[in-house]
Amino acid sequence: MVATTDIAAHQTEAKLRQGSLNLPETIGQSIANISPTLTPALNIAVVAGIAGTASWVSYLIATIGCVFVGANISTLAKRHPEAGSYFVYIGRNLGPVAGAMAGWLMILAYLACAIAVVTAAPLYINTILAPFNLSLNNFWLGVYGAAFLGLVAFASFRDIKMSSRAGLLLEALSMAIIVVIIAMVVAQKGTVVDPKQLDFSHMPVGGMMSAMAFAVFSFVGFESSATLAKEARNPQRAVPFAVIGSAAAAGLFFVVTSYFMVMGSGDNTAAMGSSASPFSDMTKAAHLPWAGAVVYFAATISAFACALACLNAGSRMLFSMGRYQFLHSSMGMVHKTHQTPYVAVLFSTVIVMIGYVALAITQGYLNAFNIGGTISTYGFVIVYLGVSIVSSLDVAKTGKLSAWNIICSLVGVALMGFVVYSSVFPWPAAPDQYLPQIFAAYIILGLIWFMVLKSKSPQVLASIANDMEG
Repeated sequence: MVATTDIAAHQTEAKLRQGSLNLPETIGQSIANISPTLTPALNIAVVAGIAGTASWVSYLIATIGCVFVGANISTLAKRHPEAGSYFVYIGRNLGPVAGAMAGWLMILAYLACAIAVVTAAPLYINTILAPFNLSLNNFWLGVYGAAFLGLVAFASFRDIKMSSRAGLLLEALSMAIIVVIIAMVVAQKGTVVDPKQLDFSHMPVGGMMSAMAFAVFSFVGFESSATLAKEARNPQRAVPFAVIGSAAAAGLFFVVTSYFMVMGSGDNTAAMGSSASPFSDMTKAAHLPWAGAVVYFAATISAFACALACLNAGSRMLFSMGRYQFLHSSMGMVHKTHQTPYVAVLFSTVIVMIGYVALAITQGYLNAFNIGGTISTYGFVIVYLGVSIVSSLDVAKTGKLSAWNIICSLVGVALMGFVVYSSVFPWPAAPDQYLPQIFAAYIILGLIWFMVLKSKSPQVLASIANDMEG
């Protein structure tokens, strides 16, 4: 047991702004972190190249799987409404070292995701400026990206309510832009029926299953509202609704946009698969060349919302692990006025800035986006797998384990296990061939730290049984 005086000390410290987020604002965290607009703008190309005309089915199956994973998260969120979320969920069921590693991986996942979307912002700005015959050179692209991150950090530091609301509004605006442009393309076709995509007898089942792992990648971040449990109003209701609702809503968006984008391309999925800007290619084919700039304006909005959600979630994970003293206690400090974990936000911003500058200079913006996104996904899916395992274990402690709990766990484990396997088999090609080793090195580093902590300060690890967040 952790000493009572230690708990009392935490209770006298400044706290996060509890109960400040209503249901839409809690949902906004997850929607912004998914960043649905980036899928039709870029991510769908990989799925279309593999699944062909079955792309929409791959997204449908991925949606169902992620909703089941969301159900596992919801079960845990109802019993453990803490900012540490996944660190706490897994730690209280598989032991504090396993929980610490889950938190360690989620910190990497959120900050690597932030690096990815910040490096994407300079890619989009020149596309936006192109119709005006303007462009930025590499120096000013770098300055633009740094300023972009600075604005994100300010919003994260200033007010969680403001940033969550902004994330939802910005993402809703960008998704609306995508929907309007797709509607214009479909109107030119004069029908919503694409016989080739609806011909199940000739559907490429092998490609559809292979692409499902990449389809799941579009959903990462849907779980992040759980990190705002301390700040959400009625978190036992709001967090489960946000997690499952965001996965379902984003999934519907992905299914619909993938179907109509394939239709808009004339079912030429090979061309989509080789494109760096599949949505722009579709709009050009529809004689809407101006739409490309509009789409990438929407993508910029989405990237801002996503980066903000990543900083919010990553800083809350750092805050929780700081309060539990699994990491330096300064991470648990809260600003007395803004009631945000300002040290964790500042630390997260510095890490993202270093990653952004280093990768942009050495790898270029497109490769930097890919590297950040891949590393981020590794962290997310392993924790999703862990959550799916412990969900039923946690319910079993109450004596209320049901067949539904077991089904949710089995589906979640099967899907996430498949995604983990597909991430390394076959082994990634250049420039990603070293990313699994880098990720493994990060895991080993964290494991060494937490094993040393367990040896020297076992009472710190034991504190996971209590709510140390205040």
